[in-house]
Amino acid sequence: MKTVVVIPTYNERENAAPMAAAVLAAAPQAAVLFVDDNSPDGTGAEIDRLAAGEPRIRCLHRRAKEGLGRAYVAGFRAALDMGAERVVQMDCDFSHAPADVPRLLAAGADLAIGSRYVKGGSTPGWPFKRRLVSRLGGLFIRVVTGMPLRDPTGGFKVWKADALRRIDFATVESAGYSFQLEMNHRAWRAGLDIREIPISFTDRARGTSKITPGIAVESVKIALRLRNRK
Repeated sequence: MKTVVVIPTYNERENAAPMAAAVLAAAPQAAVLFVDDNSPDGTGAEIDRLAAGEPRIRCLHRRAKEGLGRAYVAGFRAALDMGAERVVQMDCDFSHAPADVPRLLAAGADLAIGSRYVKGGSTPGWPFKRRLVSRLGGLFIRVVTGMPLRDPTGGFKVWKADALRRIDFATVESAGYSFQLEMNHRAWRAGLDIREIPISFTDRARGTSKITPGIAVESVKIALRLRNRK
């Protein structure tokens, strides 16, 4: 498969089937690789059931929950082993719209980032306080790291396979959500062609959010650490 869509899962049983169907409808030539961290709700078994009837769906089973970053590292390795030329990363909760996958692929960049904060991007349904905190956080990261991205923590992306290899993704230290920030920073430092593509980022309709206040604290710590890297 030239394009592999990597989707980490943990307790996403009710979203797995509709997400797989929506991604394959948007990108019929792609493969969907779920990376399941031994979800207690049976997500892995549900994906195996889907894969039994659709060869474009696969599941990488991991023994335990080790963080979003570790799941993506495992998924990227598997995607490259599958022969992927481009690797898409996205959430399973429909915050990232599967219909936007072709637009990110069409950008043709080393790294295309689905951005909430470039012209045309949006966060429908977010209250003012949440939107303000998010934007101030992005401004803080830009000032501290020098990275000029409008949405530096964006996690809806398309990577060229060579770009992933170039930044040595397997050595990224962040295990949690700040993995997104550190990967974007590595790509910027490596001089990759990075383009931000406007998306509409919506809250999940089903299941439980995994976002916690600690994620913001983690991102601040990572940004301060990245500031001193040369």
